[in-house]
Amino acid sequence: MDTTIRRLEMIETFNYRHATKEFDPEKKISEEDFRFILEAGRLSPSSGGNEPWKFLIVQSTEFRSELAPHAYGAARQLPSSSHFVLILARKGLTFDSPYMIEHQTQILQMPLEIFSGMGEAYKKFYNDLHLDSERALLDWSSKQTYIALGNMMTAAAHIGVDSCAIEGFELDAVNDLLQKRGLLGEDEFSLSVMVAFGYRIRQGRHKKRRPMEDIALFV
Repeated sequence: MDTTIRRLEMIETFNYRHATKEFDPEKKISEEDFRFILEAGRLSPSSGGNEPWKFLIVQSTEFRSELAPHAYGAARQLPSSSHFVLILARKGLTFDSPYMIEHQTQILQMPLEIFSGMGEAYKKFYNDLHLDSERALLDWSSKQTYIALGNMMTAAAHIGVDSCAIEGFELDAVNDLLQKRGLLGEDEFSLSVMVAFGYRIRQGRHKKRRPMEDIALFV
């Protein structure tokens, strides 16, 4: 199969995408297009297929106003974006956690006896990655949310929708706000990253990147 056209289309998509600091508040993403963006996140790969994420779509003006004092990196995106998403990372994702057992045996349909027999293999995996604390487990989940984040932003750019990933926020304060609203479950999640979607109000700059020979090494 000749992949030339597909390659060109994807490179065009990557060149189109840029970190949109301010959106046109009058232009809204259609429901169909935003569902497509969410689907790109839902279908993203994760370690063990565990999907350690949740997507909170913040459309309420009131809720956005509550977030604003604690999200300095989103000062222009919160009021202007069409859709604003908080990506949460699942906490405490251990081999014997209720979520892991349910997900592997019910969602991924692995027979319970097979899953139960994988205990030693999981123990080695966790030891090798030093997943030996609540913080380490949360960081592991958060790393995986960025796979979904990247796929959602690329999918958006592919259909002409702009985006901006946001890490400038007060983590504890936002988590407190989400907990008060009952959005973190039974202390199951923590905020990982924010991302805004909409339509740019001005053109982005030409991309500047290091040359390929600086970053790719064939060994």
